[in-house]
Amino acid sequence: MKPLRKHVAIAIDGGGIKGVMVTRALAILEDYLGQGAPEIFQMAAGTSTGSIISAGIAVGLTGAEMHALYCELGETVFRKTLRSRLWLLARYRYPNEPLEAALSTYLGALKMGDLWASQPRIDVVITAFDLLDNRTCFIKPWKPAYALWPVTQAVLASSSVPTYFPVVDGRYIDGGVGSYANPCYVAAYEIKYCLGWDPAETTLISLGTGRDPHLFDVQKVRRWRAWHWLSPLLGAFMESAADQQVHLVDTFFDELDFRRFQVDLRRPIAMDDPAAIPELTAYGDQLGRAIINDDLDRAMDIRAGMAPQ
Repeated sequence: MKPLRKHVAIAIDGGGIKGVMVTRALAILEDYLGQGAPEIFQMAAGTSTGSIISAGIAVGLTGAEMHALYCELGETVFRKTLRSRLWLLARYRYPNEPLEAALSTYLGALKMGDLWASQPRIDVVITAFDLLDNRTCFIKPWKPAYALWPVTQAVLASSSVPTYFPVVDGRYIDGGVGSYANPCYVAAYEIKYCLGWDPAETTLISLGTGRDPHLFDVQKVRRWRAWHWLSPLLGAFMESAADQQVHLVDTFFDELDFRRFQVDLRRPIAMDDPAAIPELTAYGDQLGRAIINDDLDRAMDIRAGMAPQ
């Protein structure tokens, strides 16, 4: 593994229960470096489950501790009920209360501004989509508009995936709605233009939550009805948007030591499937090894002005 630079930041994708693999990978990185995640990173950006992990880092939780919490609380947060099975007839599948209770246990009454006032200071960027203003919000501890927000509220807003969880405060939903399911460009922008860090002295680690396999049969696609396109189109949009963020960082922040890591899933794993935790832990081992071996994601193969090989 190449040495980390003076400043180290992390950006973590959304993905629900697939945050298990990121926390496991962080635990492996901690063992390798002999430091906990809070000592490694001075800035964290996260979307949805990435916002949970980013907030955990900010309050001093290690990757190993967060992995244990994901394993312990997965069944509670994504508890299967009549509502979750008949979700098409309801407004959402899962109530917010179990997730909110878990967050409150570890984040307490902490406000976003408290993170900026802490020692050592840490910057956290949490993405959420504001339905009323029709825009993505970048919730940060140093911005006056968000300084008094409870960290729990910010994380809940970022994690409220439509149809899975209710809208927060009648207006905020998952930060992955739009272009920022992968917040690596947000992190790179924060590093250079907000924190004023020299990109030549900064490492940005970007962690994905698994790339779904393409299992489409050409003959079957020709017979698809309109509703068959919903899942493939959503998946293509999310994957394309995530890779686009990687290309943007690669193109406009070329002095940054940018490292994107991702794993290819052998089968699609739903964001609300706690039964997949052992499988996701194994993927976390794979992701952790990729970090240690500097085995970068193939999305970084495309460089500005160069044709792919």
